[in-house]
Amino acid sequence: MSESTKIEGLVKTAMDKVREMADCETVVGKPIVTADGTTIIPVSKISVGFASGGSDLPTKSTKETFGGGSGGGVTIQPIAFIAVYKGEAKLLQLSMNATKENAIINMVPEVIDKITDFLGKKSDDEDEDEE
Repeated sequence: MSESTKIEGLVKTAMDKVREMADCETVVGKPIVTADGTTIIPVSKISVGFASGGSDLPTKSTKETFGGGSGGGVTIQPIAFIAVYKGEAKLLQLSMNATKENAIINMVPEVIDKITDFLGKKSDDEDEDEE
Protein backbone atom coordinates (compact mmCIF):
# COMPACT_ATOMS: atom_id res chain seq x y z
CA MET A 1 0.00 0.00 0.00
CA SER A 2 1.49 3.36 -0.99
CA GLU A 3 2.02 6.19 1.49
CA SER A 4 -0.61 8.41 -0.19
CA THR A 5 -3.20 5.63 0.09
CA LYS A 6 -2.41 5.20 3.79
CA ILE A 7 -2.75 8.93 4.41
CA GLU A 8 -5.98 9.00 2.39
CA GLY A 9 -7.34 6.25 4.65
CA LEU A 10 -6.46 8.28 7.76
CA VAL A 11 -8.06 11.43 6.38
CA LYS A 12 -11.21 9.59 5.21
CA THR A 13 -11.72 7.95 8.60
CA ALA A 14 -11.26 11.23 10.48
CA MET A 15 -13.55 13.18 8.12
CA ASP A 16 -16.25 10.51 8.37
CA LYS A 17 -16.21 10.86 12.17
CA VAL A 18 -16.36 14.67 11.95
CA ARG A 19 -19.28 14.38 9.49
CA GLU A 20 -21.17 12.15 11.94
CA MET A 21 -20.85 14.80 14.67
CA ALA A 22 -21.69 17.87 12.58
CA ASP A 23 -24.70 17.25 10.35
CA CYS A 24 -27.23 19.81 9.10
CA GLU A 25 -29.51 19.27 12.11
CA THR A 26 -26.66 20.48 14.31
CA VAL A 27 -26.66 23.94 12.68
CA VAL A 28 -30.43 24.38 12.45
CA GLY A 29 -31.91 22.03 15.02
CA LYS A 30 -35.16 20.13 15.06
CA PRO A 31 -38.19 22.35 15.73
CA ILE A 32 -39.68 22.14 19.22
CA VAL A 33 -43.41 22.85 19.54
CA THR A 34 -44.66 24.05 22.93
CA ALA A 35 -48.12 23.56 24.43
CA ASP A 36 -49.28 27.05 23.37
CA GLY A 37 -48.33 26.43 19.72
CA THR A 38 -45.03 28.29 19.72
CA THR A 39 -42.39 26.65 17.54
CA ILE A 40 -38.79 27.08 18.69
CA ILE A 41 -35.92 26.27 16.32
CA PRO A 42 -32.36 26.27 17.76
CA VAL A 43 -29.54 27.71 15.63
CA SER A 44 -25.88 26.89 16.32
CA LYS A 45 -22.46 27.84 15.02
CA ILE A 46 -20.08 25.01 14.20
CA SER A 47 -16.28 25.29 14.01
CA VAL A 48 -14.22 22.39 12.70
CA GLY A 49 -10.48 21.84 12.95
CA PHE A 50 -8.61 19.01 11.29
CA ALA A 51 -5.01 17.84 10.82
CA SER A 52 -3.28 14.72 9.53
CA GLY A 53 0.16 13.56 8.51
CA GLY A 54 2.27 10.52 7.90
CA SER A 55 5.64 9.28 6.77
CA ASP A 56 7.51 6.14 5.82
CA LEU A 57 10.12 5.46 8.46
CA PRO A 58 13.58 4.34 7.31
CA THR A 59 14.49 0.81 8.43
CA LYS A 60 17.13 -1.76 7.60
CA SER A 61 14.49 -4.42 6.86
CA THR A 62 12.60 -4.70 3.57
CA LYS A 63 9.12 -4.45 5.07
CA GLU A 64 7.28 -1.16 4.89
CA THR A 65 7.01 0.93 8.04
CA PHE A 66 4.50 3.73 8.06
CA GLY A 67 3.75 6.12 10.86
CA GLY A 68 0.90 8.55 10.76
CA GLY A 69 -1.97 10.06 12.55
CA SER A 70 -4.92 12.35 12.18
CA GLY A 71 -7.24 14.22 14.43
CA GLY A 72 -10.02 16.69 14.40
CA GLY A 73 -12.24 18.66 16.65
CA VAL A 74 -15.69 20.17 16.49
CA THR A 75 -17.04 23.06 18.54
CA ILE A 76 -20.79 23.60 18.61
CA GLN A 77 -22.01 26.89 20.05
CA PRO A 78 -25.71 27.75 20.32
CA ILE A 79 -26.14 31.32 19.04
CA ALA A 80 -29.88 31.91 18.62
CA PHE A 81 -33.41 30.57 18.57
CA ILE A 82 -36.06 31.24 15.96
CA ALA A 83 -39.43 31.54 17.67
CA VAL A 84 -42.58 31.30 15.56
CA TYR A 85 -45.90 32.21 17.20
CA LYS A 86 -49.17 32.89 15.37
CA GLY A 87 -47.36 33.30 12.05
CA GLU A 88 -44.83 35.80 13.39
CA ALA A 89 -41.16 34.78 13.52
CA LYS A 90 -38.55 36.36 15.75
CA LEU A 91 -34.82 35.72 16.04
CA LEU A 92 -33.78 35.53 19.69
CA GLN A 93 -30.00 35.87 19.93
CA LEU A 94 -28.15 34.40 22.88
CA SER A 95 -25.13 36.70 22.62
CA MET A 96 -25.23 39.77 24.80
CA ASN A 97 -22.49 41.29 22.61
CA ALA A 98 -24.34 41.09 19.32
CA THR A 99 -22.91 43.38 16.67
CA LYS A 100 -24.64 46.59 15.66
CA GLU A 101 -25.38 45.13 12.22
CA ASN A 102 -27.22 42.18 13.75
CA ALA A 103 -29.17 44.49 16.03
CA ILE A 104 -30.22 46.63 13.05
CA ILE A 105 -31.25 43.56 11.03
CA ASN A 106 -33.33 42.30 13.95
CA MET A 107 -35.12 45.67 14.15
CA VAL A 108 -36.12 45.77 10.46
CA PRO A 109 -39.41 43.80 10.81
CA GLU A 110 -40.50 45.99 13.74
CA VAL A 111 -39.67 49.21 11.84
CA ILE A 112 -41.57 48.01 8.77
CA ASP A 113 -44.59 47.14 10.93
CA LYS A 114 -44.53 50.59 12.55
CA ILE A 115 -44.24 52.36 9.20
CA THR A 116 -47.09 50.27 7.78
CA ASP A 117 -49.26 51.01 10.82
CA PHE A 118 -48.44 54.73 10.60
CA LEU A 119 -49.23 54.91 6.89
CA GLY A 120 -52.43 52.93 7.45
CA LYS A 121 -53.55 55.32 10.20
CA LYS A 122 -52.64 58.35 8.09
CA SER A 123 -54.72 57.13 5.14
CA ASP A 124 -57.62 56.34 7.52
CA ASP A 125 -57.43 59.90 8.94
CA GLU A 126 -57.40 61.40 5.41
CA ASP A 127 -60.44 59.30 4.45
CA GLU A 128 -62.31 60.56 7.53
CA ASP A 129 -61.38 64.19 6.75
CA GLU A 130 -62.74 63.85 3.18
CA GLU A 131 -66.10 62.59 4.50
